[in-house]
Amino acid sequence: MPSAVVNKWETLPIEIEYDTFGKPSDPALLLIMGFGAQMVAWDEAFVQMLADRGLFVIRFDNRDCGLSTKLDGVAVDADKVIAAALLEQPMPPVPYTLSDMANDARGLLDHLGIKKAHIMGASMGGMIAQVFAIEHPDRTASLISVMSMPGEPETMQSTPEAMTALMAIPPSDRAGFIEHSLTYQAFQSKKYRSDDLSRKNAARDFDRSFYPQGSPRQLAAIYASGRRTEALAALKAPTLVLHGTDDTLISPVAARRTAEIIPGSRLVMVEDMGHDVPQPLWPQIVDTIANFVAKK
Repeated sequence: MPSAVVNKWETLPIEIEYDTFGKPSDPALLLIMGFGAQMVAWDEAFVQMLADRGLFVIRFDNRDCGLSTKLDGVAVDADKVIAAALLEQPMPPVPYTLSDMANDARGLLDHLGIKKAHIMGASMGGMIAQVFAIEHPDRTASLISVMSMPGEPETMQSTPEAMTALMAIPPSDRAGFIEHSLTYQAFQSKKYRSDDLSRKNAARDFDRSFYPQGSPRQLAAIYASGRRTEALAALKAPTLVLHGTDDTLISPVAARRTAEIIPGSRLVMVEDMGHDVPQPLWPQIVDTIANFVAKK
């Protein structure tokens, strides 16, 4: 898979690992993955379905994850950052924000020679996609915000079980990491979750890149970036808000609030979908995305 240095102006240049599907001459769709997740969490077969609908699809590893640049040894107190955000107190310093991560995405488009793309992100990736649309409107053909939120902490409304699963530190050995992955079913689609699938995906992720050290920095970036309410209310990009009715990590309340804020946005709630994109729902989700993009 190729990589590109996309943020040359930082003290530590950020190199981004990426791959592409489909024809470069087709409209571009940039996929941004969520907190701690590698680009392969966008399943290759799912991405190919999007490419088969006439899209040039790009997926990539966010910084501090997968095979992209990792900020080894850069310390952050994520607990203090979260507390400052929730209590609306002065924010302690953080290594980077969602704006920096959106700049990574913009730099990747520069590298690929793409002037404008449909920007789609899931969970934290949806937050980065929102920031991209706000800060780089001339590069945004449309925004597709999937199982995400508008930077208003009160809209997240995670269940205790889902939040505990998200924040637990995974074991560092392969076997332990694979078994630990079953805890993530606390926020996955109840109807479709599978022990075998959880273990398969965990083995894939561990073998490709085990790097939990990046998660606190990504988490700090989320909370340090603040509310996007006013900026989203001024957004001009056509927007699709896609969310699962069974999401227990980021509540459907967050989706409804996002769609309420963004003028003219379309809200699609997917039945039986949790905080994941399960294979049985791919045809419905791909149809929704492809039909939305085709009209833009």
